[in-house]
Amino acid sequence: MPIRRPVPRRPLLGTVCLVTVCLTLTPLSPATAGAATHPRPDTDPALQRQLDALVRSPGGPPGIIAVLKDGRKTQVVKAGVADLATGRKPSPHDHMRIASAAKAFSGAVALSLVGLGDLSLDDTLGERLPDLPDAWGAVTLRQLLNHTSGLPDYSDSPEFLETLFANPRHRFDSRKLLDYVAGRSLDFPAGTRYQYSNSDNIAVALMAEAATGERYERLLRELVYRPLGLHNTSLPQGYRMPRPYLHGYDVSPPEPPEDVSELIGMSGVWASGGIVSTPADVTRFIRGYAGGKLYGQDVVQQQRGWIDGASEPAGPGKNKAGLGIFRYTTRCGVVLGHTGNTPGYTQLMAATPDGRKSLTFSTTTQINQTLKPELLRKLRAVQENFVCALLKGKGRS
Repeated sequence: MPIRRPVPRRPLLGTVCLVTVCLTLTPLSPATAGAATHPRPDTDPALQRQLDALVRSPGGPPGIIAVLKDGRKTQVVKAGVADLATGRKPSPHDHMRIASAAKAFSGAVALSLVGLGDLSLDDTLGERLPDLPDAWGAVTLRQLLNHTSGLPDYSDSPEFLETLFANPRHRFDSRKLLDYVAGRSLDFPAGTRYQYSNSDNIAVALMAEAATGERYERLLRELVYRPLGLHNTSLPQGYRMPRPYLHGYDVSPPEPPEDVSELIGMSGVWASGGIVSTPADVTRFIRGYAGGKLYGQDVVQQQRGWIDGASEPAGPGKNKAGLGIFRYTTRCGVVLGHTGNTPGYTQLMAATPDGRKSLTFSTTTQINQTLKPELLRKLRAVQENFVCALLKGKGRS
């Protein structure tokens, strides 16, 4: 039924990374196991070689899968394995944690509600969520979506981290995650600068719930999954992965890779990073989302009000932030999308502004500026090359 306006077990081995906070386990080894797949006849050999090289890199992922789609034509390039224990190769239908790419989904929900008239980009936390601290009251939905809100990041809270370290699978109350920083003022006056914060998208989901009287999970189903045909995407609370899945690994030489796919429960990241999907579903999502298929052009124009700011980790080329989306300006042209990283996974999803051409690029280890800066540099260079292959040097802005 359509959404309508309402009528009034093992110990943690280090520091856990929730989307922007890093997980550092006891030293583990490079993912050199698992030979890269041989190029299929329709696979670009140059692209294949680049994925093979990333898999062989020190600290590199055991597996990578990239899906390039141009209209109805799809090219899948993959290297390494989805599961080191079995040697099974990655598939577009394997489940995976999409980490902070989930923030684009909360953006999709919020902007769809803006298009329906249930929310306004100028709505404030004080109006929609009056139980939150008065000091946060003037923060707008627009500022939450482009990370200029100044909300303190709950995932940096010592109390939150202590609970997580004690039990990585602890079942948090997802709707009370902001309580961990409720005693703090804004980090800076709202709207004055960019600062990526996991708290922003928790607040976005709560505003969507307050505006509709519906749970965020149902809003995802009705406003995003169903219109875009996503059949293997979900927002779980627990730590279990749906089968089959891309196994995510901590890769820290000289120890062997450790499977961390199910290390952390998702209740502690929720709307900020908890979605599980597949490369095939993510491809459908980003083509529709970046292409503006979920709401009208007036909302699309608001979404594309670009400011200085990068996704986490940074995407290919030069990054700019919009509302729940980023613009990646490469040497070959522009794509719009989002990235994410969490224990065992690093993600990029991007599409041309018309949604016709898209790239989903998934790796099975966590790569970011704090943990693996040199590998991130290589990853971004490869991602840019894939964008160029997608655009064929004729990207549009």
